[in-house]
Amino acid sequence: MTGPLKAAWALTVFVIVVGVVGWAVTGEAVFAVFIVLGVLTGGAALLAFRSIPPVGRPTPEDRT
Repeated sequence: MTGPLKAAWALTVFVIVVGVVGWAVTGEAVFAVFIVLGVLTGGAALLAFRSIPPVGRPTPEDRT
């Protein structure tokens, strides 16, 4: 796992925890926005920082 991906996951967890704790403590549903933003951040991290498979030499089958 790369450094940027670790940072993105840390941010995701932090935002979701803040949303859950804020909603539980205050009872205000506005903290659900934090939970949604945390989930969106995690999804974006998966897309942005995913590993790209290494490119190998083409085989004769690939050339056809």
